[in-house]
Amino acid sequence: MMYIASMYSRELLKGILKPIILKLLSDNGRMHGYEMVRTIKDWSGEKILVKEGSLYPTLHALTRDGLLTYEEEFIGKRVRKYYSISKAGKTRLEERKIEILDFVDTLSNMFNSKHLTT
Repeated sequence: MMYIASMYSRELLKGILKPIILKLLSDNGRMHGYEMVRTIKDWSGEKILVKEGSLYPTLHALTRDGLLTYEEEFIGKRVRKYYSISKAGKTRLEERKIEILDFVDTLSNMFNSKHLTT
């Protein structure tokens, strides 16, 4: 049986976009929005497709929370924002990484074994 997924449900992705962005910037340094969208798509084998309507509010929230910083560059008549992870963002990423990996492990245990009820 072949399984092809072009995207996970919004319900599954709802709480994971912030840590994904923090991880992306931790690994790659400074990036602008379109680079992030393209890289997330590539990293996930095209299973996670981030839309601008989700990305930019998330970037603004992370910046407001002090987890990201940004620099503006003028390219012709346009302004492009390049985001970077802050020290606080790196700390938050490590906390969330532990939580996410433990959660994935818990789900794997739940879905891959038969649980008996008494």
